[in-house]
Amino acid sequence: MKTLVSRREILKGGLAAGAGLTLGFALPMRARAQTPGVFAPNQWLRIDRDGVVTVTNSVPEMGQGSLTTTPMIIADELDAKLDSVKVEQALANPALYKNPVTGNQLYGGSRGVRDHIEMWRKAAASAREMLKQAAANEWGVPVESVDTEEGAVVHRPTGRRLPYGQLVDKAQALPVPPNPKLKTPDQFRYIGKAVKRRDTPDKVTGRGIYGIDVRVPGMLVGSIERCPGLGGKVQSFDATAAKKIKGVRDVVQVSNGVAVVADNFWTALQGRRALKVTWDEGPIAQVSSATITREYEAAAKQPGQVAKNEGDVEKVLAAGGKVYEAVYQVPFLEHACMEPMNATAQVSREACVIWAPTQNPGGTQATAARLTGLPPEKVIVNTTLLGGGFGRRAEIDFIVDAVDTSKAVGAPVKVVWTREDDITHGFYRPATYNVFRAALDPSGTPAAWFTRVVGPGILIQKGMAQPNTVDASALAAVRDMPYDIPNLRIEYVHKEFGVPLGFWRSVGSSQNGFIVESFIDELAHAAGKDPFEYRRALLGKSPRHKAILELVASRANWGTPLPAGRGRGIAVVFSYGSYAATVAEVSVAPDGAVKVHRLVCGIDAGLAVNPDAVKAQMEGGAVYALTAAFYGNITIDRGRVQQSNFHDYQMLRINEMPMVDVHILDSGEPPGGLGEPGVPTVAPAVTNAIFAVTGKRVRKLPIDRNELKRA
Repeated sequence: MKTLVSRREILKGGLAAGAGLTLGFALPMRARAQTPGVFAPNQWLRIDRDGVVTVTNSVPEMGQGSLTTTPMIIADELDAKLDSVKVEQALANPALYKNPVTGNQLYGGSRGVRDHIEMWRKAAASAREMLKQAAANEWGVPVESVDTEEGAVVHRPTGRRLPYGQLVDKAQALPVPPNPKLKTPDQFRYIGKAVKRRDTPDKVTGRGIYGIDVRVPGMLVGSIERCPGLGGKVQSFDATAAKKIKGVRDVVQVSNGVAVVADNFWTALQGRRALKVTWDEGPIAQVSSATITREYEAAAKQPGQVAKNEGDVEKVLAAGGKVYEAVYQVPFLEHACMEPMNATAQVSREACVIWAPTQNPGGTQATAARLTGLPPEKVIVNTTLLGGGFGRRAEIDFIVDAVDTSKAVGAPVKVVWTREDDITHGFYRPATYNVFRAALDPSGTPAAWFTRVVGPGILIQKGMAQPNTVDASALAAVRDMPYDIPNLRIEYVHKEFGVPLGFWRSVGSSQNGFIVESFIDELAHAAGKDPFEYRRALLGKSPRHKAILELVASRANWGTPLPAGRGRGIAVVFSYGSYAATVAEVSVAPDGAVKVHRLVCGIDAGLAVNPDAVKAQMEGGAVYALTAAFYGNITIDRGRVQQSNFHDYQMLRINEMPMVDVHILDSGEPPGGLGEPGVPTVAPAVTNAIFAVTGKRVRKLPIDRNELKRA
């Protein structure tokens, strides 16, 4: 039995119903459902009498393909036709839909498949076993004599067949097996096969609903004037002129500034421009990028906290041989999601309903409960499609905006950020200053390696790690670098200026892959060795690093001649459960302009559920990484971010995009992450290739073409 509801009715009730796949929201099951005509053995799937399988997807769709991968996994283990599977996006309910590894309903760290696949497979296998038992009972035969195939149970000896839809009532009455037998890889019909993205048609035609598309009856639109200084707050404001603008409905002070609420976004912006606000620019009003760099440099001369210490680095470095030294620097970066931050909230005394493109449904629910005083179960969070996430939408500042504003004006309000709001009020990837020293033995092999990382820690700033400890996110891909070096010391100097920090795609690995893979390249050239062979010789204790490095070198025809004026660079980095490597082919014009002709990328992510999605994520990671390598730079002047839009915080253009050749290594290991591992190897592969062409080493990002000019 199906219940059809209009979009308007569902939006009124706080549930957005989407067409088919892209957006479908369902009330969470608080216990195993007992709805007549529906077989729902758990919160992840249900089957109705028509045989339609509905999967509840807990992972927000932010471009990584969860609306395709989740039903692939469940349909495969359930033995259902993928075309018969529908998807509903889970509401916020951490008790039901929490990540089984992290224990919360927050999605980042490339955790969609790798954390959930076993749980989803067991959920589907339990349902399959129950359907088999129901059919066996119906026929009065041993369950061992029945199998499943594409939405039906089959009795092997006689060929009798019962579709799943005819078994739902009987299956629902059976106990749920706690440890069902899972399929073996040779039995997979979907997992490991390339499947086209199921959400693409809705996105191409405009039917897909992003947060910025949400419409609610009676909805107003809000825009918030924020302090131009990071961490500042309102002292006072005069809204007289703003309120005179036709269509402006209200002006209220909220947590993050002054909200102008109007009939539409343009009018709200006009109201913002008419505001007169006096600001307290806060504790970092005197902080500037020049100050940060100067203090980083001073801090780098002091001993840091020891993150790793093997052998006796100081003794080897002081032994009298040549010591190779380098300093690498990376800037603050903003996420720059294509869809600006936004959220819609409808707050009443009885409930709070939110529609938001969020990576953090659980945190959204908890935040709204705190702001409204409502119990969490009275806060309904509908997660829409996300126009880019990259870690930025795990924050809850834009959720606070919508809830605060709706609560203040007593109406549903959609708060939409401008691009300038996004760039100037983000949560930035940390800028760091990194000191390297190394000594080589007579064969050119590193005998000692020292790294001191100076910068702030995301985990420490967010209260997820204790002050005066080593921030794990700051040392990712440094502390666990794979090279077999007998004397190794890694230090960390925590230097904090109050600039808001966030988890930027691949987080610490994004910059640390660049610094480590650049310095190992320096040592290879200092030793007179081929950079690929040099790395490979040091990876004896890291076979998966070695295998993916060898794969990309082979596919890139490493060592064969290139056209005149081109060079190759290579890099390999582990991050988020996956091993990735890249070879870049690059040329540099006399004016210093760099052209990347080709990227050959490889990834060992264990089991690749959808190879098509794996390739897409590697390609997307390459775009993100190249953008940062060539253009990414957030600078601060007196506590204010100097960049404001895409004219001064540039994105990679389509004509700058190289050919990306992606290769997947199936290691047979459990799944690793996909959204982030494609980023860390790209910048060092490119800058190492620049050195191969020009003999000039890039030690500071973004790449400065002026430094590469030829006289």
